[in-house]
Amino acid sequence: MGGSGFVSVVSKVAVVTGAGSRIGRAVALELAESGWSVVPAGRRDAALAETARLAGGGGSVAAVPTDVARPEQVDALFAAVRDRFGRLDPLFNNAGSFGPRGVPLGDLRYEDWQSVVDTNLTGAFLCAQAAFRLMRDQDPQGGRIINNGSISAHAPRPDSVAYTATKHAMTGLTKSLSLDGRRYNIACGRIDIGNAATEMTDRMRSGVPQANGEVAVEPVMDVADVARTVRHMASLPLEANVQFATVLATAMPYIGRG
Repeated sequence: MGGSGFVSVVSKVAVVTGAGSRIGRAVALELAESGWSVVPAGRRDAALAETARLAGGGGSVAAVPTDVARPEQVDALFAAVRDRFGRLDPLFNNAGSFGPRGVPLGDLRYEDWQSVVDTNLTGAFLCAQAAFRLMRDQDPQGGRIINNGSISAHAPRPDSVAYTATKHAMTGLTKSLSLDGRRYNIACGRIDIGNAATEMTDRMRSGVPQANGEVAVEPVMDVADVARTVRHMASLPLEANVQFATVLATAMPYIGRG
């Protein structure tokens, strides 16, 4: 077991990155409503404060403004979790960016590529590493990391090279975390989400480019269904793990895409 002297508590403690809106907010609210202590993290102070308010606030919800691409801010986030709650059970590694839309591969600027990689891949690694250290050293030892992948980890959309590359990389990150975590009772899985109804998918209702060059309206699903799936994954005993889960709008163009 870890020798850190961390305080053991009964209630489960979750960190949710990218919690200021969309899927991150939905998951933070679902966990809070289920009795978890929740630490919403993200770059926008006002949005995080709104998530905390919607979650009921109080001592069981502690928002921590964080840019996951900044190592010092990630370290501060997990230090705050340790100091406030004494342990961490799941991390929902959710923060991400699509980058500029509709930009052909040949025209994508290096700065835009790097920005997506910094958030989606480097940020996910930094948070996973910090969570791993905390879970390894706490008593009782162990925890769970859930990475937010994407349907794009399997089948890309047109003009999405940066986003698609980072989501494919999440496969390797998830598998490595799963393997390296075994000796410390740390489980890791990934959820791949397709067309959850948020402000990010509003454009689906007016039509988005398809692989065959057409523009088509796509169905969406309730983001609450994603949040409930994450809660299920997070609630499993550490002896069990959902390694990969895919939750998508039933009729979206994924099976047969292209």
